[in-house]
Order: sequence, then C-alpha cells, then structure tokens
Amino acid sequence: MPCLAMDVRGVNVGGKGSTQYVVKGSQKEFPRELLEELKIICQDNISVDYDERYIHGKPQNSFHKAVNIPDVIVYPRSEEEVSKVVNLCNIHKVPIVPYGGATSIEGHTLSPHGGVCIDMSLMKTVKALHVDDMDVVVEPGIGWMELNEYLEPYGLFFPLDPGPGASIGGMCATRCSGSLAVRYGTMRDNVISLKVVLANGDIVKTASRARKSAAGYDLTRLMIGSEGTLGLITEVTLRLQKIPQHSVVAMCNFPSVKDAADVAIATMRSGVQVSRVELLDEVQVKAINIANGKNLPESPTLMFEFIGTEAYAREQTQIVRKIVSEHNGSDFVFAEEPEAKKELWKVRKEALWACFAMEPNLEAMISDVCVPLSHLGDLISRSKKELDASPLVCTVIAHAGDGNFHTVILFDPSQEEHRREAERLNQFMVHAALSLEGTCTGEHGVGTGKMKYLEEELGVEALRTMKKIKSVLDPNNIMNPGKLIPPHVCF
Repeated sequence: MPCLAMDVRGVNVGGKGSTQYVVKGSQKEFPRELLEELKIICQDNISVDYDERYIHGKPQNSFHKAVNIPDVIVYPRSEEEVSKVVNLCNIHKVPIVPYGGATSIEGHTLSPHGGVCIDMSLMKTVKALHVDDMDVVVEPGIGWMELNEYLEPYGLFFPLDPGPGASIGGMCATRCSGSLAVRYGTMRDNVISLKVVLANGDIVKTASRARKSAAGYDLTRLMIGSEGTLGLITEVTLRLQKIPQHSVVAMCNFPSVKDAADVAIATMRSGVQVSRVELLDEVQVKAINIANGKNLPESPTLMFEFIGTEAYAREQTQIVRKIVSEHNGSDFVFAEEPEAKKELWKVRKEALWACFAMEPNLEAMISDVCVPLSHLGDLISRSKKELDASPLVCTVIAHAGDGNFHTVILFDPSQEEHRREAERLNQFMVHAALSLEGTCTGEHGVGTGKMKYLEEELGVEALRTMKKIKSVLDPNNIMNPGKLIPPHVCF
C-alpha cells in the first residue's frame, strides 16, 4: 500500500507542504449487492438522491471540498442497525463517513472516496437521566442545545457549548470544547462512558457509569477525538452540572488585543473562578454590529461570565473591574437580567454568521491555535500584526481564559491569490503557536485541514503509533479514511 496520497501534480494531499483545499480520492463502483442489503436493514431510511448526497459531501460552514461525494446516505435508527451497516461495509471494503450536526469546519465529513455516509440524526433519544448522579445517557444524534432544553426542568445542564447545531456524537468525535471549557473542561473531561461500533461491527462499551475507574486501558478517551477513524459512537454517558444560582455577564474595551489578552491572563492568575472569558477584536465587533444592528464600540473587547451565589458573582465582578482598570480597560459594563445576558452571549455565539453577513460572497478559513496561557498575549499580538497587514478581511475570536484563539480569514477559494494568502496567514499562526509549545487545534479537530501540521507538533513516532492503532482496529481502512493521520506516515 502506498504511503503518499498524491494529486495529479505530485503534491502530497494533506501531507507536509500541502496547500490543496480540494481533497483528492479514488471512487470505485458501488456494489449493487451492498445497496440491496442496506435497503433491507434501513428500509426507507436510505437515499441515493444526488442533491442529498451532495449536501452531505460538502460541509456547511467549511471551505473544504472533495472530488467525490458519498454514494449512499443511510439514517440508522438504532445501535443494532449501525452495527449491521458497518459490518456489511467492512465485508465489501466500502468506506464509511459518520455524519452528525454538520458543524465541523476541517473537512471531517468529506467523502473523497465515496462510500456510505452514516447520518446519525435519527438517533437522538435521551435513554436515561440519573438526576441524583448528575449524569445522562444519550444517543449521538441529539444536539447539545436540545439536550439542555430537556435538562433545564431538572435544574441541570451539560456545560460544553460549541457552535449551534453541534451533536453530542460529533462533539465526542472531535474532542470539542467551547466558551465554558475554562470552567468545566473539554469533552475529554465530561464524558463518562461510550458505546462504539468498531469496523467489524462489534459493539464495545468503553467504561462503566462510575465517576472514576482505574479498570484497564482508557478506551473512552481513545475514542474521544478519533474523528470516526476508529469506530462510530452510538451511545454517550455525560457528566452534568447544576444550573448556577446566579450569573453576571460583563463587557469591557481595550486599545489593543494585547491589553485585552493581558487582562484575561491576569484574571486567571488572580484566582477568580470565571466561567467564560471571551476576546473579540475590533473587526469582529464591527461584523457583529453590521449583522445585528448593534452599536457596540468597535475596539478589542473582553466578555466575562461569573457564576455562583448572587453575592459571590458580584464580588468576582468587582475584582475583575479593578484588574481591567489597571490594564488600560474602559467602558466596563455588566448585566444581571436574564434577557440582557442572553442577548450578549447570542451575539458571541453567532460571530461566524456575523462574518458571513459582513462578507456574504466569501468563505472562511478558521484558525484554532492554542498555547500555554502565559504566551497568549504574545501570540495574539504577533498574529494581529500579520492579519491587519493582509489584504483579506480577518477577525479574531478567542477563548482567552484557556489560551485558545480563532481567526476567521474571509477569502474566495476560487481565487488562487486569496487561497494562498489565507493559507499563509493560517500557517503563520500555527507555526508561531507550535514554537510556543502550543497546538494547531485547540478544539476543532484535525479532519483533512490540519493533518499537515501534526508531524511538527507531535513527532513522527506519535503518528506511527496512531497509525498502528488504526490498522489494528480498522485493517481495511474503511472508517473515515483520509482523515486525522497524515498519509505520508508509514510504519
């Protein structure tokens, strides 16, 4: 088997030095026998309609494309159906691509080799809620927002909040986090157990429902972040949190992103237990104003959330107000009314859509670097100089409390100079982050878009170890092939 995936010009697709945004692949004729067998299993929940296949083959919020689209879409209704579908695909050696909320942005759901797209949207049941244990067992297709609506009457919530529309299964697969990770951790910290269908159709339970266990290999965390390359998640047991008694949302402005980042770092060092620390640059605030008809000051901005008792939240707010005043901050305002708080966070959660509203004819390349907290100010200020000097429109959005920041680089993928400039900016930030002991992806995952950075970040031995694990669990390489592990890595 060749170790390199080459395009027609001999460029390593997804390997070192790749700047390709159309993922190459080879597509074989789909076995008629397999199609008939899938129809028996899924009955009416199967489609070969071109438009439906095209939608599933092109991510909604990502510029990444592939030369091929899935041959068939199946919509399983149960774990047993998933197992049967996967087993048949393994027998026929047909690729499988899992599909959740379609909010991923690094090409995770592309089907460069065609095959079967397994859409988990019909598997969205809450199977068990254990209020006293503060955990819940769900199917993978349920969205985190839907889940929190279900949990609210019980005074509980699931604390991870990635993009609107994300499903729990996809959140596990990409090891996502969100703005609340600074308080509650990432998906890795909030999943107790999984059930996973392996490439041969076997159903594996990764752990018990106990809050902690030292029994055997940690298969749960092996699967979290594996992006569908090792198995398909069919059940998730999640840790829950008590809905806070009281919260305060604060906002303040700064003359530079470096000043804003320094305040975020000083806040974390102060011991204040913030639940969110979000940074927006002046370009992102402008996009929010345009999209939402707001009149926010168009300068670098920090948004905080403090939770706890009413007295505690207000005390923390005043401590941070003092820190802000010592670091060139201004216009410190805060909200305690539910509707006012909801509106403030709404504009933050819809930041990407605000960018598209500002530049409706462009697509977005989104960086996702993360560095040790003490390096955040340096990295953001260095990156901001490059972004401001670029002819492309670029915005900065950061989860400043844990060193993770995103840049939305708006460009036209059909224009070579746009694409090269967007890639240059992205590479600048990634290499800068890696030089500061950071990572190329804090929460979005690898997919096809970040593969080319993994060897520099992790080393070839780590990648060979990943490939050995993959080859044992998926010897026919049917599970989301062409993702996560760079194709140039050999044993």
